[in-house]
Amino acid sequence: MSKSAIVLYVSPGGNDEWSGGRASPLKDGSDGPFRSIARARDAVRELKATGKLTAPVTVYLRGGTYFLARTLLLTPEDSGTESCPITYAAYRGETPVLSGGRRIAGWRKEDGRWVTDVPGVKKGTWRFRQLFVSGERRLRPRLPRRGYFRVAAGYEAESYHEGADCFIFAPGDLEAGWRNLQDIEVVVLHFWVDTHLPVKSIDPKARRVTFTRKSRRRLSDDYTRAGARYYVENVREALRPGEWYLDRKTGRLEYWPLPGERLEETETIAPRLTHLVRLEGKPKAGRPVEHIRFKGLTFSHNAWDLPPDDAGDLQAAVGVPGAAAFSGAGHCLIEGCTFTNLGTYGVDIGAACHHIAVRKNEFVHLGGGGVKISGGDASSPEDRRTSRCEIVDNHIHDGGEIWHSAVGVLLRHASHSTVAHNHIHHLYYTGVSVGWVWGYRESVAVGNRIEFNHIHDIGQGMLSDMGGIYTLGPSPGTVLRNNVIHDVSSHGYGGWGLYTDEGSSNILLENNIVYRTKSGGFHQHYGRENVLRNNIFAFSKTDQIQRSRAEPHVSFTFERNIVYWKGDGPLLGKNWREDKFRMDRNVYWNASGRPVGFAGRTLDEWRQRGHDVHSLIADPLFVDPEEGDFRLKKDSPALRLGFRPIDTSRVGPRR
Repeated sequence: MSKSAIVLYVSPGGNDEWSGGRASPLKDGSDGPFRSIARARDAVRELKATGKLTAPVTVYLRGGTYFLARTLLLTPEDSGTESCPITYAAYRGETPVLSGGRRIAGWRKEDGRWVTDVPGVKKGTWRFRQLFVSGERRLRPRLPRRGYFRVAAGYEAESYHEGADCFIFAPGDLEAGWRNLQDIEVVVLHFWVDTHLPVKSIDPKARRVTFTRKSRRRLSDDYTRAGARYYVENVREALRPGEWYLDRKTGRLEYWPLPGERLEETETIAPRLTHLVRLEGKPKAGRPVEHIRFKGLTFSHNAWDLPPDDAGDLQAAVGVPGAAAFSGAGHCLIEGCTFTNLGTYGVDIGAACHHIAVRKNEFVHLGGGGVKISGGDASSPEDRRTSRCEIVDNHIHDGGEIWHSAVGVLLRHASHSTVAHNHIHHLYYTGVSVGWVWGYRESVAVGNRIEFNHIHDIGQGMLSDMGGIYTLGPSPGTVLRNNVIHDVSSHGYGGWGLYTDEGSSNILLENNIVYRTKSGGFHQHYGRENVLRNNIFAFSKTDQIQRSRAEPHVSFTFERNIVYWKGDGPLLGKNWREDKFRMDRNVYWNASGRPVGFAGRTLDEWRQRGHDVHSLIADPLFVDPEEGDFRLKKDSPALRLGFRPIDTSRVGPRR
């Protein structure tokens, strides 16, 4: 080890009795790298015990899979310093994988299927709901194979807050004779959540299925009087190629291989751990864990299951944890890592954290979402607050594979944080969610910046009431700017681009381009004094701009925006009866040639109410809006009203 840097090595072919000071074993087997990351952590502790760190420490992980026996726990004793950080990094050109799973062995062939016995399952010490075969998630058998069943009755409660622990199913949908009935799960898709209901019993005569827990909301199709959609998972009788079934009573695991899969060439992994890495400081004692970095690592194969009384239907899958978890941590970094084949969120930044940076990572094939951030709320002590985190230059996609209502980036109780230059797509709920206060109560989600993100293919028709970017509660100083959002598609109502929900207030939304949404490029449920300026809203399928609730204060100011659409849908939807909003210097254009109305009024009548006095109904002269090119030609009338061209060259991850 040089005086300028301290370097340790870990390898799947190493030995924890060695010094860890060599990248490869000596030929005589007398020394070489450590075998486990935990041993490297302990070696760093030993170094620190001899005196104050005088040089940065890097632990290089050689390529291969590290099957963690337990969560890698880092505490204040494992901290670095600003000048001497401690880094856990991939060895150059190699891919180390931190796995929370275990290889499944002992397979045998029976009737075209692969079968093995898992003793821990039979003993009741191990239960898993995921299986990864040759690096890909394989699904449990489900019915119907395509589409959904419908709840036939038992969803008629007056209040949507009234949940249920049973419902009536249509003839032929469920069978009382299915194997291991209590291992079957019904997943209901309604409102903005997915509700997971383990089966307790099925009464075939009454066609009633009863569950071990209760949903939080009625089992209707959103706010309609129809039954919700649902599917049934883990039905042994529905097993087909590419699927697996675990018999918890016997510990028997069977997998029906896909054509071309060969047993001797296939690696099968089932998850065991929830957290792969956990950083736990002691903020009350003034002892954070800090100056720790992770670079180039892959995090895979973790698990999480519902608590006994939880149906998993809280908004944004907020109860689902993360593979890498932080609490009481500061000045830490995750950079250039991959989070894949997980059963949860990727990163969970919790209470009493500050200056946590998540940069240049890929999050893909997630049971939950990408990143969660939340500290103490306004009623909590200061030492529980979380602030100044950065989620930048990440690629977050193909999430919600188990917990469908998970979010790309969920920022709840946290302040002065940045979510920027991310590419977020193919999720079933919201892209970025900011704030966690309903109404006008005090919120700590202030001063946040959501900017230069590319967000698309959100919702995908599964759930309702979502947005490309969603805000909740008072957020003074929060800015949403220079984001490109498109293709937001809900099941029922509420596939919006920018969505300021209950109590969203004092937010600036500017220089955003939003197009091809279902229910509106912008929707405000209710809030106070938000400002929308210099945005482009185009091609919403129904209303272009929506406002739900009139209140005695100004809802928002809407100025120097362009609204462009094609078809017979209205410009303004929902509630525009009162004049507690300000609109001016906007350009409106229906490219189909149909007249542009303003909540049932002509432009002249609208102006008599004091709105859009200087606005125009005119073609803004985009270069190619049908292809998503919203650059303005030099003679655009929007430029004369003060609209500033929006540069999209910096949107998304930077190279």
